[in-house]
Amino acid sequence: MNKKMLVILIALVGLLFQPVFVYTEQSRSVAENVGGNTAEIEQLNKAIAEKKDKIKQLEQTIEEYKKQINQKRLESVSLKNQMAIINNRVLQVELDIQVTQEKLDSLQLEIETLQLSIEDKEKVMNKQKLILAELIQDIHYNDNKNYLEIAASYDNFSDFYNQLQYVQTIDQELGKSVKTLRGIKEELQDKKTQTEERKKSYDDLKKELEGKKADYKDQVNYKATLLTQTQSSEAKYQTLLASLKAQYQQIENEVSSIEQEVRRKLEAANKLDNIPGDSTQLSWPTQSRYLTARFHDPDYPYRHVFEHTGIDIRAGHGTALKAVASGYVARAKHCSLSSCYSYVMLVHSSGIATVYGHMSGITVSEDQFVTRGDVIGYSGGTPGTVGAGPFVTGPHLHFEVRKDGIPVNPLNYLVQDW
Repeated sequence: MNKKMLVILIALVGLLFQPVFVYTEQSRSVAENVGGNTAEIEQLNKAIAEKKDKIKQLEQTIEEYKKQINQKRLESVSLKNQMAIINNRVLQVELDIQVTQEKLDSLQLEIETLQLSIEDKEKVMNKQKLILAELIQDIHYNDNKNYLEIAASYDNFSDFYNQLQYVQTIDQELGKSVKTLRGIKEELQDKKTQTEERKKSYDDLKKELEGKKADYKDQVNYKATLLTQTQSSEAKYQTLLASLKAQYQQIENEVSSIEQEVRRKLEAANKLDNIPGDSTQLSWPTQSRYLTARFHDPDYPYRHVFEHTGIDIRAGHGTALKAVASGYVARAKHCSLSSCYSYVMLVHSSGIATVYGHMSGITVSEDQFVTRGDVIGYSGGTPGTVGAGPFVTGPHLHFEVRKDGIPVNPLNYLVQDW
């Protein structure tokens, strides 16, 4: 029987009989509802929503503390105002820690939700594979028969017509099942990708939480140090500010004059032109990327004395520090006292210089050539330790980038992945 005759026959039979066969719609419905974690997923989503509401409330309170801090900054520089700023800052950091913990809890719930969704999707996919296998088996069985054989096996046209509809339906269902299976596999892969992203975010947030706890400790220590240094005396506080300002200006003048002198000598000897690599693309000096203070940071505790001209990178005392680009050591200032500021300055090509401050140890010498990635010393910054200097609240690296002698934002030069 050719295709044209078959179509005519079906059309004629269709005028006499209504089709009664429906194949795998119920099977598909069962497959799509195989997952048994729906109720648990709904509960987790509810818990996630509650966490996000709590985070929003805490962040609103944090903003109130920030407003109070900013208001105090507009007032006269006094010990009373500075203590008020510190107290609000401590409360703000406490809430930052709570927010970060809530975000961690929320991420954990999201990971659990995704894992349950993956479990459900895998069950649906396995069920769909069974349906697909049944369809392929039926198609293979009917492919071995011609239409005359099929017609001869039935006593009436109604049964014959239903069987023809059945053959057509399983062919259509095969295409639908393949499409459904492909969609489920894509959804499954998407859920797995989301899970990995959430896990990475969770790990990053845990590191951030540790950083915020260290920030809190720094603020408490700074408050205690300030009270010890001033003995709650406004006069002593103003004397301290004047002393800090003078020390900062002395360091700034020293760095600026030495850079100019060394760069002039290197340019005269044509040494800067032979430095390999791109000095405008800097690698990070530490493995840590956690910043405790940014360039021109409004929250910098000494901002009322001077502008913060670099970034502070959280680094444990004694962390190895690496050259961010190849260049010459212009200054390697060793200190034997905690009040003295130890630092290294490197001069690079393209008018770039870099400064590494609060160093507990220095492993390079002045006029030495260093290559990107070479260890130049070790971080310090713990108050009261050798080389920490007067402007510290906790262990970190103070890192500066200077372009043509002017401090610029290091984040515009540091490459995330080198």
